[in-house]
Amino acid sequence: VQLQASGGGLVQVGGSLRLNCAASGYTLSDFSFGWFRQAPGKEREFVGRIIRSGDRTYYADALKGRFIISRDNAKSTVYLQMNSLKPEDTAVYYCAARRAGWVGTRDDDYYYWGQGTQVTVSS
Repeated sequence: VQLQASGGGLVQVGGSLRLNCAASGYTLSDFSFGWFRQAPGKEREFVGRIIRSGDRTYYADALKGRFIISRDNAKSTVYLQMNSLKPEDTAVYYCAARRAGWVGTRDDDYYYWGQGTQVTVSS
């Protein structure tokens, strides 16, 4: 499967952005997805995941309540809605996938990765 992340950009503190992860090559409904991010000078970190059935999501503790992951299998797209953005949310955001009913929170749980989209939150 090929993943294409988009929707990043420059936003002010407190604003919102919705990132998109478009998938092609396979049936989206076969996959579980995750979002990760990497800030300058830092390691890539887990943001959240949505399993294949779409009825369960899980988020990094620090992001719960602000970030929401959803999926639209008909549009072959997974979304990351980011609200109340903070300067520390500035990072390159990646979507990732695994052809499985469940997926973990580690990088090596995922077999497929998109190219990343830059999110910059200005204060």
